[in-house]
Amino acid sequence: MDGKQIGVKMKSMSCRSIITVSAFFAFIVLFTSCAGLHRGPEPAPPAPATVEKPKAPKDIDSLSKAYKDFTLAMLAVSDHRYEDARKHLSKAVEKDPESVYLNRTMALVLKKLKRYREAIPFAEKSVALDAKGVESRILLADLYTLTGKDQLALKQYENILQVNPKNQRVRLILSTILIRKGFFKKALPHLEELTRQNPDLVIAYYYRGRIYLEMKDYGEAEKAYLKALDLNSNLEPALFDLGTLYQMSGRLNLAAKTYERLLSSYPGNLITRERLINVYLKLDRKEEAEKQIQEIKDRSKPGGPGRKALGLIYLREGKLDESIGELELIVQAWPKDYKSRYYLGSAYEQKGDIDKALQQFSAIKNESEYYFNAQMHIAYLLDQQGRQDDAIAVLKKMLPLKKEKAEIYLMLASIYETRGDLVKAMEVIRNGLEHNEKNVDLLFRLGILLDKNGDKPSCIQQMKKVLAIDPEHADALNYIGYTYAEEGIYLDEALAMINKALKIKPNSGYILDSLGWTYYRKGLYDKALQYLEKAAHLTPDDPTINEHLGDIYIRKGMYKAGIERYKKALSLKHPDQKKIREKIEDAKQKLGSHE
Repeated sequence: MDGKQIGVKMKSMSCRSIITVSAFFAFIVLFTSCAGLHRGPEPAPPAPATVEKPKAPKDIDSLSKAYKDFTLAMLAVSDHRYEDARKHLSKAVEKDPESVYLNRTMALVLKKLKRYREAIPFAEKSVALDAKGVESRILLADLYTLTGKDQLALKQYENILQVNPKNQRVRLILSTILIRKGFFKKALPHLEELTRQNPDLVIAYYYRGRIYLEMKDYGEAEKAYLKALDLNSNLEPALFDLGTLYQMSGRLNLAAKTYERLLSSYPGNLITRERLINVYLKLDRKEEAEKQIQEIKDRSKPGGPGRKALGLIYLREGKLDESIGELELIVQAWPKDYKSRYYLGSAYEQKGDIDKALQQFSAIKNESEYYFNAQMHIAYLLDQQGRQDDAIAVLKKMLPLKKEKAEIYLMLASIYETRGDLVKAMEVIRNGLEHNEKNVDLLFRLGILLDKNGDKPSCIQQMKKVLAIDPEHADALNYIGYTYAEEGIYLDEALAMINKALKIKPNSGYILDSLGWTYYRKGLYDKALQYLEKAAHLTPDDPTINEHLGDIYIRKGMYKAGIERYKKALSLKHPDQKKIREKIEDAKQKLGSHE
């Protein structure tokens, strides 16, 4: 199948579900490459072996038997009896192992049987025997790709294009592998060459759209998708991705129109209908959203897989009873639908029914992609119930399976920290850093624990390690700046770091508090008041921010306002209650002396 045939096929194909790059790839590799087998056997050569040099009588007899086995194999192929063909070809190859044609045909039959790994040695042998043979090399490259050996496949496809640069199928598969591996910039020139050779090649424009969408170049992605849709107005994956593009870029009305257009041709696409409902809800088009919800109900039965989307929509909308109702029916009918079970557990968790949430999360087996997250939920819920030993046991069980996952170490350390065991908490974080020494979350958490343990110099050192990896880490910038302000040192450096953090997180009450507190330490009380009041407005329930605001009020002679802030800090369970009460008494005395 050449490039024009691929283009025609792409124009006419109709998909019932979302087609991904992998699906296109399987289509290209599996249905455009088995030359000879799809059309029935090719005319056999005069003999399946090379005949240039004279053969001994025994060799001639062996070749005759090989030819007989080959003929039987081709008859089996024509009847689609591929296992019989394999048996006959095995005998033929055994009798004439140096035949390029026999080795390649054997690889093709094994490929038809989906025994890809067994096919590779025969394809490799045919390439070794005929290094310039394009058909054998294409077959070998396809087999490498189908067995996940992408690097070997890339090398073969690149070699083929050097000999035959107009082979559109090979260039298309090469582009597909590059896209799948994330080598977008390397794939683009190949796609441009494909569209130059064949301006009607729909899939090339679609792939360009996928690349630009991944690169967040929405303008170029939109152009590519619109071109693909100009060539095939009902191409389902292009419509879906274009709707996704509009949704990601905030053009919700265009997203809605695109999803509506897709559903007019593919009304059974529940994923698109779910997307459309979410867009309608964001646009406050609730009646239209309800109509789409009803469509899902009409097109699916309670407990059916199609109702999963409905359960998730209800969950996102906070309609927990409705979500539980839909998802419960699904997991009863499909006990191994772990996605539904995971979100059912999440719905119970949000509802506050912890026992049922634990039941659902615990039923998710370790072969599921949701297993890790389910176990993390279990540990969290057990900790919330005060069952810390059980939570620790769950997390320790996960460590050998997911040593690289920072979340396990962070939660485990948090439990030990809650218990007041800072040494154990730091030990856990350091264990995590052994497996991921540049994880900024682990480094940052270790810095906080060191601070709580009274080791401020080591805390600052850890925060600087965070900034060496991520100079834009607003929380590390703020932590160092605030620590300097608390210590009354390096105040100008503190201001620079906190201001940088504020540019990254302009609406953070904690960073505004740090800035105000640094100005307070510098004696710039008007500026301090300005930022501390903003901080208290954004984060009204933080006891330290209220204490700081109380301090600046007292400094400016606003004693009643200061006392109120101190009282609020007490009500918010300030960690140093004695200090705050002393500040209140001191403020009352100052107030009395001024009245």
